[in-house]
Parts: sequence; C-alpha cells; structure tokens
Amino acid sequence: MNDDTTEGEQAYVAGFACLVGRPNAGKSTLTNALVGTKVAITSSKPQTTRHTIRGIVSGEHSQLILVDTPGLHKPRTLLGQRLNDLVRETLLEVDVIGFCLPANQRIGPGDQFIARELAELRRGKRTPVVALATKSDTVDKLRLAEHLIAIDQLGDWSDIVPCSATRGDQVSVVGEVLASHLPPSPGPLYPDDQLTDEPELVMIAELVREAALEGVRDELPHSLAVVVEEIVPREGRPDDKPLLDVRVNVFVERDSQKAIVIGRGGSRLREVGTNARTGIEALLGERVHLDLHVKVAKDWQRDPKQLGRLGF
Repeated sequence: MNDDTTEGEQAYVAGFACLVGRPNAGKSTLTNALVGTKVAITSSKPQTTRHTIRGIVSGEHSQLILVDTPGLHKPRTLLGQRLNDLVRETLLEVDVIGFCLPANQRIGPGDQFIARELAELRRGKRTPVVALATKSDTVDKLRLAEHLIAIDQLGDWSDIVPCSATRGDQVSVVGEVLASHLPPSPGPLYPDDQLTDEPELVMIAELVREAALEGVRDELPHSLAVVVEEIVPREGRPDDKPLLDVRVNVFVERDSQKAIVIGRGGSRLREVGTNARTGIEALLGERVHLDLHVKVAKDWQRDPKQLGRLGF
C-alpha cells in the first residue's frame, strides 16, 4: 500500500492493460464488456482489430485503460509482420497483460507461441500476466476445469480467471484483478466520463469495416482496408436539422472481392451502409449521409507504399 494513504483508505491506481491472444480469442468482446459499451470492433472473423483501441474503465479507486491489439500470430505477409511488431511494442508499454485463451478450443501451437513471447517479456520487464479463460459459457464445468489446468501448465501466471464476456460472468472480477496490478497514481489519467481516446475517424472506419465483414466469406478479412476521406456538414441545412456527409473508401485487393462487397445490384453495399450509419450516428450524435465507395488496391498487404498510404 502507498505510504501516503491513511489506514483503511485505498490507494488510487491507474495504468494500461493489454489483452493478447491468438486471433478470435475473445479480446475485443471482453474489452467491450469491461467498458460497458462498444469501442472495439467485434466480428466472428479472426484478425479484425487493426488499430490500438483503448477502452477506459473508471472505478472508485482505479482507472484501467485497455489497449486492444491485433492477435499475435505467425506472420505470412508484410501486414502480418507489422501487426506483430505493433503488438510487441504495445506489450513493452503496458502495466499488466491479460492473455486470452478461449475455453472452447484446446491450447494449441498459436497459444504456445504467445506464451513463449510473454515468458521472454517477463524475463526482461517483469510485467504481470493474467491468464483469462474466455468463453467459459461455451463449455461444461469438467471441460473448463481441464482447460484451467492446461493454462496453469502453459506458463507462470500472476492470476488465472475464467470469464464469459457475452454472458457477463466474472467480467467485473477480470477488471478488479487487472486493476490490482496497476501502479499508484495521483488520480485518473483520463476524464471519468471518457470511454475511449480513439480518434473519431478511426472509429468510423472500424464501424464501416465491421459492417462490411459481417456475413462475408472467409477471403475478405485481411483484404479489407477502410479510409475515411472526409466529414463535412451539408450546406444549406436548417440549424435544427444538420446533416453530415461522411465519405468513405473501402479498399480490397481484387475485383472479385469488390463484387462480393458490393453484392448483386449493390444490395450488399446498401446493407453495409445502413448498418454502419447507425453506429456512426450514435458516435457523432448527428444525422449522417454515408457515401461508400469500393476500390481495388492490388495486393496492398504486401506493398510497403500502399500499406503506408492506408495507415499501417
């Protein structure tokens, strides 16, 4: 306990936590459950989080700032490599790490790869790592017990917590355990009512990306990049009925993918626009006209110039 606090008074702590795990381990869903609102893009497709999205959980005695990273994985493209570098950079900067291991999947080579990376990091920086058995609602008690034993044998963890973000089981416990490893702080690092410090443009791009990935075949996730071109107030509108024009480009790598995103007669793209607009209007607090364009940027994941232009 901090020397400055009187007996019985709890010291205030604040700092950064990072959730890691192989793609689709439930990191984004858990971030959203902890924050209590939707900040990270969640999708049934693995590998959808590209940006470091922070969710902020403010408690009476703590402030936990969650940094959501892309899944650590064996890279096959230049984009994959850059995503891994981004994760490693993030890991070096946080105060505590939550390692997500979904209960409905056996521990595999991907998890062992991450466990080795984390062991390496702990040797150098002594960052506490909390192992999280996510998706605990998808298995029975016996399978969960086996999973917890397997997690215990996988490495040396500061804590092990089973949880289900979708059902809300133990989510507050995860928050408390992560916060217990944060350093003392004179007060919160962000205003109490702030939920994320992600710039609006990035969040809009993520909302469009999420809508575009919904229900699409597996060849798309890696091949989709979204860039917000501009947000301008529509001229000539009455003051009490403003409208924002939001122009967004969706980049894919091949013409065949462009056809998938647009759909027959543009039906798919209209659906993407409708779904994304709802989230964007909630975010900006204003009515929005969303103008979506799908463009082909050939093999952008392997081209350093294009990667840079698309923000990676």
